Amino acid sequence: MDLLEQKRVRKRYGTVREVLSVPHLLEVQLSSYEKLLQKDVPPEERKDIGIQKVFKQIFPIKDFYETAELRFIKYRFEEPKYDVKECIVKGLTYAAPLRVTVQLVIYDVQEGIKTGQTKVIKEHEVYFGEVPLMTPNGCFIINGTQRVIVNQLHRSPGVFFDQEMPSAYAGRPIYYARVIPYRGSWLDFEFDQKDQIHVRIDRRRKIPATTFLKAVGYSTEDLLEVFYGVDQIVVKDGLFWIRVKPESFLGFKAPADIVDPLSGEVIVRKGRKINEGMLKKMEAAGIKEVPIEEEALVGMVVAKDVIDPDTKEILVEVTEELTPERLQRIKQSKVEVFEVVHLREGRQPLGILETLAIDPVRLTRAEKEEIYRRGEGEEALRRLEHEKALIEIYKKLRPGEPPILETARNFFQNLFFNPERYDLSPVGRMKLNHKLGLDVPYEVTVLRKEDILEVVKYLVGLAEGKGSVDDIDHLGNRRVRTVGELVENQFYIGLNRVAQAVKEKMSIQDVEFLMPQDLVNSKPLTATLKEFFSSGQLSQFMDQTNPLSETTHKRRLSALGPGGLSRERAGFEARDVHPSHYGRICPIETPEGPNIGLIVSLTTYARVNEFGFIETPYRKVVNGRITDEVHYLYALDEEKYTITHSKVPVDAEGRIVAELVQARRGGEYVMVRPEEVDYVDVSPKQVVSVSASLIPFLEHDDANRALMGSNMQRQAVPLLKPEAPLIGTGMEPIVAKDSGAAVVARRGGIVESVDAERIVIR
Repeated sequence: MDLLEQKRVRKRYGTVREVLSVPHLLEVQLSSYEKLLQKDVPPEERKDIGIQKVFKQIFPIKDFYETAELRFIKYRFEEPKYDVKECIVKGLTYAAPLRVTVQLVIYDVQEGIKTGQTKVIKEHEVYFGEVPLMTPNGCFIINGTQRVIVNQLHRSPGVFFDQEMPSAYAGRPIYYARVIPYRGSWLDFEFDQKDQIHVRIDRRRKIPATTFLKAVGYSTEDLLEVFYGVDQIVVKDGLFWIRVKPESFLGFKAPADIVDPLSGEVIVRKGRKINEGMLKKMEAAGIKEVPIEEEALVGMVVAKDVIDPDTKEILVEVTEELTPERLQRIKQSKVEVFEVVHLREGRQPLGILETLAIDPVRLTRAEKEEIYRRGEGEEALRRLEHEKALIEIYKKLRPGEPPILETARNFFQNLFFNPERYDLSPVGRMKLNHKLGLDVPYEVTVLRKEDILEVVKYLVGLAEGKGSVDDIDHLGNRRVRTVGELVENQFYIGLNRVAQAVKEKMSIQDVEFLMPQDLVNSKPLTATLKEFFSSGQLSQFMDQTNPLSETTHKRRLSALGPGGLSRERAGFEARDVHPSHYGRICPIETPEGPNIGLIVSLTTYARVNEFGFIETPYRKVVNGRITDEVHYLYALDEEKYTITHSKVPVDAEGRIVAELVQARRGGEYVMVRPEEVDYVDVSPKQVVSVSASLIPFLEHDDANRALMGSNMQRQAVPLLKPEAPLIGTGMEPIVAKDSGAAVVARRGGIVESVDAERIVIR
């Protein structure tokens, strides 16, 4: 026994030097809720997160005629009426009153027209109900009972590409892409067995993808140029010549002998593939056009309408194939140049031409000729095609309603391009940028037409064997919704209801005689929060069997709940241990029974980053020497590096002494030399959760028994006469301290007295 402290001696026999202490075990809960409320931050210094962000999103609230608006200025929390103990004893909710300063601005209106001049500004602090507070132990007190909001593990917003192997159709896999926003309509692109691409909005009826792209603002000509490339054919003296474009000519078979006009030397023989050297020679010889035989042009697809310059008659329409008769008509007219789809070696990219063939949005020959006769160019064609596409989508999604252009335009605009109806969130934008190689600021949380085009391009690339499909169970594609985020979402719903009521009041009553507090009724907000905390699926009665069960409950991650999976739908893959769980989610601690793998636990060192992805710490390795520099990596970042385990043999200076070490790289296990290693694990404990890390000699246990052991530790009841175990793992004091079961002195000094309730320090 240690006589001074009267504690059992704990000697450490570990060989790995601990460079990073275990972070506070309730950090996930406490910091998340702190960020939500920003309670102790002065109003002018508050970041645009949590409820500050929600207020900014919903305010200003304008009436239907925009003659008055209610603006948000700031909010503050008052002190809670009762403290934690009183709330438990009296059966009350531990909450703080929320007071919001709002401004009612009334604009001057003359003869029913808004002048833009401000008539009256009334500023007032309005009571907005009570918001439950988190206790220092990471739980909430709702009607006198201690409750925990469990963190939810859900599919990250962003774009995901996947493939299906159809059983009946044994050929190629069928690829599809899905753009998932944080809030708003889902967008699915999918190939079918005829190589046509379709789009579904909110999993409703199929629409050809080209119709959708036209509605976004791309014309048929734009799509052919983007997906296939275009070659220009020049008509001279009854012969056809193809204009030389270096990027499209590389690897192209010469349609005829290419001869230097000065020396008469043959640069490329007919049928030979053109390489870079030949291209340079052609450039030096000043060759801009190469003859092409009529037979080679037959079957080529026209990329733009071929128009007779005199009569404005269309000789060949866009997407039509050239035939000997059509070529004859072109020769006989005064057409000097026309465009064809670039013919590649081998197979053409799939999808777009096939989809254009079934696209119902087409301009008739008569419509186009009328536009050409009026002397209007491509812009008029694009506009007409765009309008037709909008109406077509509106008819498909809203059958039975009269398709009016303006209604169709507003409907489509609201689907993906209106920040009030559609929100990718910064996470979704980050994932979109990462997958498609874009560089768009994270603040742009609506879709852009370029994003939609890039998604289709990537999907077409997948069918050609470029790019990769996503693994939905990878932790780079799943993120954690912490307590703060879950409550923020409820706050958004509640505040939205408040805003609707305010709008109605503004339009019914005369605003001039009202004060801000007359307009605002905070009951919908309070009711939404109350419902979430008292009966929400993720709000659970706190497991208070012992300090460990409390701590574990607050570190739990659930794939269930609103917006998540359901027990019945979750397959084996969603429940299984994944390589990306290493150091982030414990492979051992999970319930037995129907919830296995759906309810999991954070590992000891894991933390949740600003985007909601789980990160784990690693020590940096420089030229085979382990440094004390610690970096946190999230699952997708980790795949770029070579990482070895913490028990790797090292000398006194921290150099790895083994010739070869076992390491992880890109989800695979490999044997590498020490110089190739980028990172090393921080501790052997970082793989398991708090509960599993309390099992001595865990590595010698069978995984199934360890699972039962870590679950049963949480059911151990406190004894009347507790006794310390002979062997521990070093995690026991950390759990006791962080759970809040033991009283801990806030600052140093001379201890006057200690009991179970308090410590007196002089």
